[in-house]
Amino acid sequence: MKERWRVLIVDDHPVVRRGLRAMLEGEPWVEEVAEAATVAEAVKEAVTRQVHVVAMDIALPDGDGIDATRRILRARPDAMVLMLTMADDEHDVARAIEVGARGYLLKDTDPETVIDALRTVAAGGVVLGPRIGPAVLTAAARQPARLLPPLDQLTPREYEILTFLAAGESNARIARRLGLSEKTVRNQLSSVFSKLEVADRVQAALLARNMGVAE
Repeated sequence: MKERWRVLIVDDHPVVRRGLRAMLEGEPWVEEVAEAATVAEAVKEAVTRQVHVVAMDIALPDGDGIDATRRILRARPDAMVLMLTMADDEHDVARAIEVGARGYLLKDTDPETVIDALRTVAAGGVVLGPRIGPAVLTAAARQPARLLPPLDQLTPREYEILTFLAAGESNARIARRLGLSEKTVRNQLSSVFSKLEVADRVQAALLARNMGVAE
């Protein structure tokens, strides 16, 4: 796993790019930050700078971030893309994930959460934003796993629950965050423990932290 990554911010609003750039440049896991405002610029920057992580807006002046993601991943299959969208359109998000994006967040998400999400994606994780519908989950489930063993055995939902667990969240709080019942969270965690071959949530959290799922 790389210790530092080159990040590309794709957004046609310079204020958004500057804000994210300012925060990313202070992160110890970031090697370099590049910017692009269009699909054409995004593809060019991703290839010439050999970026590892992309924060991708969906609406761009010369096309959309979904097409840009497809073209970037065709040229750089190992790149990790996080979609940032203003409209929580399940169809668009599902299409983005189907072409290889590692997840999505709404653009009005707290900036620190966006930075944490990009770091998670950089490490091979999946980040799914609020109001996740069946189309998004189905698309995420189709993605080839890029996580390191044994995390690569987890479903996107199980991985998301593990990230909350590693951050010290209780079952009740995880359930509220994801709109699930506590029983569902418990069942998902039982599956996580089995796949990771750990005895309990403490061992699972320690394993997750050691593998960079949470600080």
